[in-house]
Amino acid sequence: AKKEQTAASSLYQTFTQKNQAHFIESKSDLKHWKDFFPAREKDCSPADDINTDKLEYEQSPSSFATASPSGQALKILEDADLYQIHFTYLVAPTNQGFLLIHQQAAHERILYERYVHVAKEKPIATQRSLFPLTVPLSTADAILLLDLLPDLKLLGYEIESSGKDSFVIQGTPADVEQGNEQRAIEQMLEQYKHFSSEVRFSKREKLIRSMAWQHSIKPGKGLSQKEMKLLAEQLFACSQPNITPSGNPTYIAFKRDYLERMFGK
Repeated sequence: AKKEQTAASSLYQTFTQKNQAHFIESKSDLKHWKDFFPAREKDCSPADDINTDKLEYEQSPSSFATASPSGQALKILEDADLYQIHFTYLVAPTNQGFLLIHQQAAHERILYERYVHVAKEKPIATQRSLFPLTVPLSTADAILLLDLLPDLKLLGYEIESSGKDSFVIQGTPADVEQGNEQRAIEQMLEQYKHFSSEVRFSKREKLIRSMAWQHSIKPGKGLSQKEMKLLAEQLFACSQPNITPSGNPTYIAFKRDYLERMFGK
């Protein structure tokens, strides 16, 4: 019964169903995701410049491994359970210690790469609203949203202007909960303004970063074992799994020898 409840949960379904905003498409299986690859430089490529060939996830098995000083590849243990701490961090045991994964940072990276990919390939599927919602905005926000409508349509939003400073939300990406549409739009606009001073980012890049943050799993959200493993799997299918779009770490690796030194062993 517990297994059925997990499979039926909205969060688990958004991790597993196709055409969801954070579904990572692959042309090969991801059985090698546990051999995660080394940290890279903080190089957060804008969406307009990023090479989408990197998002096909066709890496050879060796590209998912990093050599340790002993020459042994660092891997997440295949049959080990993951653990959630403070509804924020995931602990993933490895053959050399463990990883501490920040669930929001990891999900933000997954969403960012997904949005970059679909913005250049095909639009995200839209979930039509049974009861379209009219959203009033300030004049400044209305002008901003009107400018973003073409890119928002590619990313799964169907929004129409309905007069002075008002918009009708006809549909949203599937991972936006019903009843939360207005808040999602308002928070996305606020996050977009956060990037307004970043002249090096295009409008689409700012929007993609804003949506990745807005739709990511926030601290305080409990995850099932399957959800945690799927999050880790999708993270290490990314082209840059070690950092968020803004350059913050998505996980920290703790090696056994480091832990032993900390305890004086």
